[in-house]
Amino acid sequence: MSLAQRLNLKQSQSLVMTPQLMQSIKLLQLSNIELSAFIESELERNPLIEVVYEDGPQERREQASDANIATQAETPHSNSDSNTDDNWVDTDFTASSETVAEQFDTDVDNVFTEDTPTPEKAAAGDAPMQDQWSEMPTYSNLSDQDYDLEAFVADKPGLHDHLNDQIALLALNPADRMIASEFLDSVDDAGYVRADLFDLAERLGTEVENVQAVLGELQTLEPAGVFARDLAECLRLQLCEKDRLDPAMECVMDNLDLLAKRDFQSLKRLCHVDQEDLIDMMQEIQALDPKPGAAFSTPPLQPVVPDVLVSQAADGSWKVELNSDSLPRVLVNREYHATVSKSATGSQDKEFLADCLQTANWLTKSLDQRARTILKVATEIVTQQDAFLVHGIEFLRPMNLKQIADAIGMHDSTVSRVTSNKYKLTHRGIFELKYFFTSAISSTEDGDSHSAQSVKHRIKQLIDDEAAKKVLSDDALVDLLKESGIDIARRTVAKYREAMNIPSSVQRRREKKALASIS
Repeated sequence: MSLAQRLNLKQSQSLVMTPQLMQSIKLLQLSNIELSAFIESELERNPLIEVVYEDGPQERREQASDANIATQAETPHSNSDSNTDDNWVDTDFTASSETVAEQFDTDVDNVFTEDTPTPEKAAAGDAPMQDQWSEMPTYSNLSDQDYDLEAFVADKPGLHDHLNDQIALLALNPADRMIASEFLDSVDDAGYVRADLFDLAERLGTEVENVQAVLGELQTLEPAGVFARDLAECLRLQLCEKDRLDPAMECVMDNLDLLAKRDFQSLKRLCHVDQEDLIDMMQEIQALDPKPGAAFSTPPLQPVVPDVLVSQAADGSWKVELNSDSLPRVLVNREYHATVSKSATGSQDKEFLADCLQTANWLTKSLDQRARTILKVATEIVTQQDAFLVHGIEFLRPMNLKQIADAIGMHDSTVSRVTSNKYKLTHRGIFELKYFFTSAISSTEDGDSHSAQSVKHRIKQLIDDEAAKKVLSDDALVDLLKESGIDIARRTVAKYREAMNIPSSVQRRREKKALASIS
C-alpha cells in the first residue's frame, strides 16, 4: 500500500447559526415582559433605536410637553385687566415687584427670608445672584415627574417588622432578647420556626428550658399561630386563643393524618365524640389559617397581558389581531444617524455607527418577523378550534404541534417557541397557547377523537352532579364515559381525577354523608 498526496474538490451544504439567527430564535420564545426588558437594554446600548408609542416617539412627546408648559408660562392672560371678582389675582408669575405692590396695595421690599438671597445682597457681593436664584424652582420646570406618587403611599410592614415591634414590648432580659432575635431570624414567610431548639441552646450557651420558655412567650404574639414548629402546633395556638382547645379537640390535633384521610369513624372512636361534634370541630379547624404569616408576605399579583386578541366580527367570523398595547414599536432613527455620520471622522466612530445601524435594522426586522409568526400561528389555532370558541370546552379538539406546523408551512420547533409564554384573549377568557394542544382520547364509535381537556371537564361534571347516596367510583366513571362515546381506561380516569385535586370515591362518600347529616 502506497501513500500519496492528492487534491480533491468536495461540495457540501451546512446550516450555519449566525448570531443574528440565534438571537431571532431567542426573541421568538420570549414573553412580553422579557421582550420589553430586552428592548430596554438595547435602547441603552444603541442610540439609533427609537421607541414609538401610540402618540409618537417618546422624545417628541417630551419635547411637546415641555413646549406646551413653556407656552403656558409665556402666554399673557387676556382677562388679566378685568375687574371681575374671578380675576382679582393676576396669575402672571413674572410680574415685577412694582406691579404687585400697586395691585395689592402693599410693600414688597422686605418679603425675603434670611436664607434667601436678595438682589441687594447679590449686588453687595454677599451671594452670587445668578447661581443661587437659578437653583430655585420655577413654574416652567415643574412637571408630574418631579415627585413620585408612590413615595406618599405607606409601605406595608413585613412579617419580621411586625413581630419585631411586638418583641420590643415583651418583658425580656437581654439574654432572652438574644434568644428571641435568633428565633425571629429563623421564621419563614409562613410564620413557622425552622430552628432546632437543642442546636439553638448549644450555640447560645444556655439551657433548653430557657429557649423553650422564650419560644412560649413568642407564641403569644399576633397573628395567632406564629413561631409554631409544625402545622399541628400552629392550629393548637389558634384554637388556644379562641379557648377551643378542649380534650376532644386535642385528640383531633394528635390525629391530623386521620382527618386528612377523611377517616371519620376512627376519629369518633379515638376522640369519644359523636358525628355532630366531629363535624363542628372540623368546621372550626377549616376556619383556621395554616399559614398565619402569609398575609404579610403576599407577592403582588401580576396580571397576564395577552399577546393575541380574538373577537367576533360582524359576519360571524373570528378576528385575530396582535395586542399593540403590550409592546411599543421599535424604529431606526435614520435622521439622527445621518446627522451623527457627518461628524464621525475616526475609524472607530464609523465602525461603531455602522454596527449600531446594522443592529437596529436587524432588531426591527426580527420583531416584525416575530409579530407576523405569532399572528400566523394564532390564526391557525383559532381556525382549528372554532368549535371551542363557539360552544365551549366540551368541543375542544385534540391537536398537536405538527398539525399547526404543516398548515402554515413551518417547523414543529418554531410553533413550539411561538406558543411558549404567549396568551390569547377570547370571550371565554385568557388561555395560554399551549392550552389548545392536548392529547387525543379515542372514541368508542368510529367518530372524532376527544381532547384530554374536554374529558377532564366531563369527569368533573359527572362528579359534581353525583348524589350523596350514589358516589361514582372510577369504574362507574369509565362506564358513563363510554356511554358518552369516550373510550378511556380506569387508570386514566384516576390520573385525571388526581390532577384536578378531586378525592377518591371513598373520601367523597364520607364528606357527602357528613354534609348530609348537618342539613
